[in-house]
Amino acid sequence: MSVPVALLHQYNIPVPRYTSYPTVPVWPADIDYDRWIVTAGEQLTSHAASKGISLYIHLPFCESLCTYCGCNKKITTNHNVEVPYIDAVLKEWELYVQQLPQKPVIKELHLGGGTPTFFSPENLERLLSGIFELGTLAPTPEMSFEGHPGNTTAEHLLTFYNLGFRRVSFGVQDLDPQVQHVINRIQPFEQLEEVTRLARNIGYQSVNFDLIYGLPLQTIDSITNTINRSLELHPDRIAFYSYAHVPWTSKAQRLFSEADLPTAAVKLLLYQQGKRIFAEHGYQDIGMDHFAIPGDALYKAQQTGMLHRNFMGYTTQHTAVLVGLGVSAISDIGIAYAQNEKTIHDYYQRLENNELPVAKGIFLTEEDRLFKQYILDISCRGKTTFVNKYREQLEQYSYPELDQLEADDLIYRNSNGIKVTDTGKNFIRNICRAFDLHLLRNGESGDRPMFSKAV
Repeated sequence: MSVPVALLHQYNIPVPRYTSYPTVPVWPADIDYDRWIVTAGEQLTSHAASKGISLYIHLPFCESLCTYCGCNKKITTNHNVEVPYIDAVLKEWELYVQQLPQKPVIKELHLGGGTPTFFSPENLERLLSGIFELGTLAPTPEMSFEGHPGNTTAEHLLTFYNLGFRRVSFGVQDLDPQVQHVINRIQPFEQLEEVTRLARNIGYQSVNFDLIYGLPLQTIDSITNTINRSLELHPDRIAFYSYAHVPWTSKAQRLFSEADLPTAAVKLLLYQQGKRIFAEHGYQDIGMDHFAIPGDALYKAQQTGMLHRNFMGYTTQHTAVLVGLGVSAISDIGIAYAQNEKTIHDYYQRLENNELPVAKGIFLTEEDRLFKQYILDISCRGKTTFVNKYREQLEQYSYPELDQLEADDLIYRNSNGIKVTDTGKNFIRNICRAFDLHLLRNGESGDRPMFSKAV
């Protein structure tokens, strides 16, 4: 359905993506290390064997710099960095496992970056074999990796497949040559076509494409062509991300002129055009930025109320503990978050001292945990039910926001809770914001914004 342009403008404000709550910018600059060790050990012991855990491994290396990218990455063509980094990640994993009375059950594993396929297939096999040696794979684990169409080989795909991976996500971003040039991401359609064909022939059950709208030099015609050509390859899932222009945290974004970026009005049109084309081709709106065909596991999880969201995005595995390994990776143990050191030097140094490399984090209050659940309910199930605890905070901070959302027909509301309307599905981040007490109490602090805009 078409969304009124006036609403898109009204709600196009800086809003978190809510892969966590509280969101990372409000975390303290450091963390009580001893408390983290004890708390993480208790949570892992409670969940690792009986219920299983999720693992995220951050592989930060890239051979070239994509100027749109806001991820933590290290640009190098020196592949001698692979082995020392793998050694460090395996040591970090060992430090976590040492706290457990038995091997953890791994229900979910995702490799992100950076560019995971920067690493050779042999070194990736060594990394993953080391991970599996200290853990036990669940009967049907959800395992995936991010692949660059320009350097993902048949050997990469076979190696991952033989280790149990059944899902791959390719970073397409845009297929227009002019856009690719300005963002320094040159990858002809033929490369994407070939690597997608290889994945399907090998037996991958789900292929995801990442696309971005709002990139420099994008137009309605160019993004229409990018989407239509991508859909010729029939991806099972699509992540349609808004380009987050955050040059205050990503210096690479200063390498092109802001004058090349689509205006706010054009960016809104790009968003609407993309959603329209996906709907015409049968893709279902899963939630924030994500679409899937009806047969895909992500769609089925949404339909059965089993969809979950964490730092890896939307997932079909509802685990209470996510361990992040690697530089800048974030761990979520349900009642606390911790982020690793952001530089490789500091990451290595902490591990050489036999310390977990956590640098900052937050321990959640009871109030945080309740409002985190409200946000998870909205982002994963499109509805939530109010409870009596902290009703005063709900009434003081959330109700005024919900009043406006209801007036704009983005939610249905009664005394027991809310449900997102069809129009409101386009504004999930804004609806989640109504339960972000940290943001509503304090606003954005400082001289520069913390978050990208909603659209």
